[in-house]
Amino acid sequence: MVNKVEIGTVKIHRYIVKNTDAATFDAGEVHQVMSTFAIAREMEWSSRLFALEMKEADEEGIGTMLEIKHVSPALFNTELNFKAKLLAVDKNELICEIGVLDGERLVATGRTGQKILKKDKLNQIFTSLER
Repeated sequence: MVNKVEIGTVKIHRYIVKNTDAATFDAGEVHQVMSTFAIAREMEWSSRLFALEMKEADEEGIGTMLEIKHVSPALFNTELNFKAKLLAVDKNELICEIGVLDGERLVATGRTGQKILKKDKLNQIFTSLER
């Protein structure tokens, strides 16, 4: 892992809310706003931007944790800014704080974790889980 990103560095991921981001389960659509699980996906991507910059060619990032506090709805066709701040690097694990904003309005906050591991190690782990 190349650790060339300073603690406190911020990356912004801009995302336009799509109608496919609605909270939809087997029983149907719940709300016509962005679901918490769609926010989770975009939070993971915003922190992955750090992993992409820090990993080497023979490495890959894998999620280790995700915390979300969803405080306000985001309507379809709204542009959200996912503001990821690198809080810590503990050996090969990156911890980020994420804020999700619709302009100045807070939509969600949270934290993510990602470990950077050798691709061979990940493949060994995945293979050991196959049935």
